[in-house]
Amino acid sequence: MIQNKKARHEYFVEQTVEAGIVLSGTEVKSIRGGKANFKDSYAQVKNGELFLKGLHISKYEQGNIFNKDPDRERKLLMHKFEISRLTGLVAEKGMSLIPLSLYFKGPRVKVELGICRGKKTYDKRQDLIARDAQREIEKRMKDQRY
Repeated sequence: MIQNKKARHEYFVEQTVEAGIVLSGTEVKSIRGGKANFKDSYAQVKNGELFLKGLHISKYEQGNIFNKDPDRERKLLMHKFEISRLTGLVAEKGMSLIPLSLYFKGPRVKVELGICRGKKTYDKRQDLIARDAQREIEKRMKDQRY
């Protein structure tokens, strides 16, 4: 499983959906090796189809001529009614489709997409303060048990 750790820091995740992704064989092998990068990636609806842009899947070392462009746009697989529902949700101001993780479900690769709203700087600071306070509470609870 490959996580987009920065997504939950940069965005409020309102809802998540699962989508299939169209990949070549060498890309799947590269993902099994953990060689994917989510930096600046997002999903977009074009002509009633869903595409993932900005996902970098490194070239497979033994792939030679079968390797594809690492930064190409990849088609996501969802039912039409799900895509139209997502289009309506994303049409709201400030909402976007951000990939949260890539994982295997049996032999297939799936993408978890989040319908996200961007955080402001003060929201990020509040999250850091809350996380530090939670860590401090857990630390004190652990110390008191022993």
